[in-house]
Amino acid sequence: MKLAIVEFIGPFALVFVGVGAIIQTQGTNLVAIALAHGLAIGLTISAAGHISGGAFNPAVTIGLWAARRLDTLRAGVYIVAQLLGATAGAAMLTLVYPDLGDIGRNRLGVNLGVPGLGPDVSVGNALMMEIVLTFFLMFVIMGVAIDHRTGRAISGLVIGLTITMDILAGGVVSGAVMNPARAFGPSIIQGDWPNHWLYWVGPIVGAVIAALLYNDVLLSGISPGAPPSDRINPEHPREAPGDDDSVTRVSRTASARSRRSRRRGR
Repeated sequence: MKLAIVEFIGPFALVFVGVGAIIQTQGTNLVAIALAHGLAIGLTISAAGHISGGAFNPAVTIGLWAARRLDTLRAGVYIVAQLLGATAGAAMLTLVYPDLGDIGRNRLGVNLGVPGLGPDVSVGNALMMEIVLTFFLMFVIMGVAIDHRTGRAISGLVIGLTITMDILAGGVVSGAVMNPARAFGPSIIQGDWPNHWLYWVGPIVGAVIAALLYNDVLLSGISPGAPPSDRINPEHPREAPGDDDSVTRVSRTASARSRRSRRRGR
């Protein structure tokens, strides 16, 4: 249950904070919008990612599942929780801004954060943008949160900055959604579904490609640090064997030698 709660809170924060920034700026300040989305996810991962893994994104969840880092049951629970969290975040915004009206609608075609294509942008171009941006996001997630050789303490910051970067790069093209839940929540509350399929297909394709590339090519031949079923265990995270184990062994050996030396001295 606690895993589902965390996976609910992440998308809730993403929609409430990210779309809130769109409303506050009337969609005209892309930098503020990008920072709001990145901070919402980055800080939530830092706060609770150790509990559930901090996927917060159906595309990322499917990517981890494709790379055999999540089992099917847990992936399904995560996706349901993520969609409910994003929907609740959008619903909460309508309570905070009951007279929302057209505030938030701008040249990006958004209303309550419902993503849309930029001016003169084709569906094909937007789809490619979502694939590429989500590829970058998933690649970074695999590198800083899954690969045991990297420092995971800063994973939230790095992932949040990647989201900010992607929105700055592609926000005016496709909305730079990268997260089907981010599109689903506002769409279901607003009742507006422009090219909604695009925000599922693009992110899922990009995430799966990046996850498989990193997992099956870049990590090929490298000890994962745990058997496949234990690689992600948010409730009982286990450290991958490596430098920490080596330091412990060296420390124990040094202590034993020191004790033997003291005995000889006596």
